[in-house]
Amino acid sequence: MSSSGRDTVNGGISFWYADDGLPGVRGPLAGDASADVVIVGGGYTGLWTAYYLKQAVPFLRITVLEQKFCGYGASGRNGGWLYNGIAGRDRYAKLHGHDAAVRLQRAMNDTVDEVIRVVEAEGFDAGVRKGGVLEVARTPAQLARLKEFHARELTYGEKDRELYDARQTAERIRVADAVGSSWTPHGARVHPVKLVKGLSAAVEALGVTVHELTPVTEIRPKHAVTPYGTVRAPYVLRCTEGFTANLKGQHRTWLPMNSSMIATEPLSEEQWASVGWDGCEALGDMAHAYMYAQRTADGRIALGGRGVPYRFGSRTDNDGRTQPETVAALREVLVGFFPSLAGVRIEHAWSGVLGVPRDWCATVTLDRSSGLGWAGGYVGSGVATANLAARTLRDLVQIDSGQGMRTELTELPWVGHKVRKWEPEPLRWLGVQGLYAAYRAADRREFSTPRAESSRAARVADRISGRH
Repeated sequence: MSSSGRDTVNGGISFWYADDGLPGVRGPLAGDASADVVIVGGGYTGLWTAYYLKQAVPFLRITVLEQKFCGYGASGRNGGWLYNGIAGRDRYAKLHGHDAAVRLQRAMNDTVDEVIRVVEAEGFDAGVRKGGVLEVARTPAQLARLKEFHARELTYGEKDRELYDARQTAERIRVADAVGSSWTPHGARVHPVKLVKGLSAAVEALGVTVHELTPVTEIRPKHAVTPYGTVRAPYVLRCTEGFTANLKGQHRTWLPMNSSMIATEPLSEEQWASVGWDGCEALGDMAHAYMYAQRTADGRIALGGRGVPYRFGSRTDNDGRTQPETVAALREVLVGFFPSLAGVRIEHAWSGVLGVPRDWCATVTLDRSSGLGWAGGYVGSGVATANLAARTLRDLVQIDSGQGMRTELTELPWVGHKVRKWEPEPLRWLGVQGLYAAYRAADRREFSTPRAESSRAARVADRISGRH
């Protein structure tokens, strides 16, 4: 069976766990406890925050509370794009000035190398390959957006970014119908689960207490409430990203957007020869309902995109299972990009949720009056952004506790940004379904016309959603 999907493993959290194995689960909270800092969420943001805080102030008693196990959410299900994209940069330029946004972009560029530095310093294998990011255009409208995107990135200081025509694009990756691409060196492929496992082990080795199987039901000043007891601490940091809506009082804070992925069987040498991709670049496109992909360390293609974008009532899945029609749609994207792989077998499919603020802006905040802090709203760019957010949270806690001074990170424009809440149901569900129906219709229209102008439906959807 090569194409029907009957033999595809669907769910099981993600292919990354099928590949590397589920972790041993750490014990839950055993009753009321106290700490200097309690971190809610054992994904990248929470673990990086614990890592940097404990290194900076070794005597701090830090406790991480995770509802399932570290990396159960987006940190163990993502596409493995360690890259310099950050949600909301253009809006921050409008709010705080272009120079402030340039500083934010430079910090993100540096973050890619910072993650790689820590992986090497801690000595664990995260499947890192720094091949940059290649974003391709396959229609005249996509090419026009690509050129605008490329020019805009240059204004934010990416002088090492390169613009390619169709021939140059094919020399890197042979994507069918590609008419151009933009490449940045500030990106790497990673194995998401190996990264989160290595990071959680490094955090524990520093002396941080990690309790898994411990869902936090409510966060309030100096308290993280769980079914097994309450952890009291001067600082309570919310690092829950797409699962934020599960917390009391946070139902409309960030929308849990679904993203789905497939992983092929390992490709043969002949198949790779037909595709190219020798540089292991992270691969994306300029569609409105965009795709993202990587060439994995064991020779597969892992590819993702939007399926059913949102579940009514901000519900999240349990085991990563995704709809059969989404698997079929992602396979269609794969074969559209690489027709020579029409017979390839899809071995695994899964989904996860990412956090989307109402204005699509990632944020980092510490409320000094309450000791409550949070970071997230990465809109799918969290693998690297979580690291920058964590270092920023570290600095904010140090300032507030008298352990440090203001830093370049605490002056970045995303610090303290306020976002309005999402609309109540059923408006939220109707709005998101309508927006992505418009994006998909816009992509279909652009593939059927030689016009270089973006679809009006997509431009309207962007304005309504708050993306631009």
